[in-house]
Amino acid sequence: MITAKPGKTPIQVLHEYGMKTKNIPVYECERSDVQIHVPTFTFRVTVGDITCTGEGTSKKLAKHRAAEAAINILKANASICFAVPDPLMPDPSKQPKNQLNPIGSLQELAIHHGWRLPEYTLSQEGGPAHKREYTTICRLESFMETGKGASKKQAKRNAAEKFLAKFSKISPENHISLTNMVGHSLGCTWHSLRNSPGEKINLLKRSLLSIPNTDYIQLLSEIAKEQGFNITYLDIEELSANGQYQCLAELSTSPITVCHGSGISFSTAQNDAAHNALQYLKIIAERK
Repeated sequence: MITAKPGKTPIQVLHEYGMKTKNIPVYECERSDVQIHVPTFTFRVTVGDITCTGEGTSKKLAKHRAAEAAINILKANASICFAVPDPLMPDPSKQPKNQLNPIGSLQELAIHHGWRLPEYTLSQEGGPAHKREYTTICRLESFMETGKGASKKQAKRNAAEKFLAKFSKISPENHISLTNMVGHSLGCTWHSLRNSPGEKINLLKRSLLSIPNTDYIQLLSEIAKEQGFNITYLDIEELSANGQYQCLAELSTSPITVCHGSGISFSTAQNDAAHNALQYLKIIAERK
């Protein structure tokens, strides 16, 4: 006589059956079709001599349905007295959207298309103690997105969600290279800088970068927009050895460029970092 308490999920019910009969259920993922908004997973469960499959829009739901199918077979087996009320199936339509895992979905998408796995970097942390804000950079192939949130995890999730929104029109059967996509490609290389006909980068080649009170942050921003790369400023909490504020300017060029700056305030440190980045870009762009 196999009994289970009411209100349990199929996985829990089947696990109790397996514990009592010494046939622990074994779950295996048979298929993972990663589509951005409607992923489909298929799981197989084996308990004793019974094998069943289940399909769902999440791995957990697919496992529940596989377990439910196995329970139905056990109930129909006349040699087994399986006294258990109908298990509770989770309703995916009632699950809050914030329970979805964009980080996992993005990784599944990358694996499916044969891309390198996403890389996450905490680029900025600020705000008062009671209201912290974090900024995370997510890189995938030659693309980059940033996410902000009240926690490091939320910032990471938001960055992944931006990528998922960007790639929402890609079919899983359409195995393409990211560099061929129409979108925000960050493929600014040293070669492209040297050969760019852009007005801003060619003006930089002729600039002395020594005029006082110049807004180097704005100048760098204009070049970034023209050449297709992003800039992230990271304020360093520790003061330098001579008591100045410090900042790092990260350029999403290929390869990544990071330049240091210092000053009497965070804003002047950022402007100094932008100035050093411009000097570096000038050297690279002029090199033959």
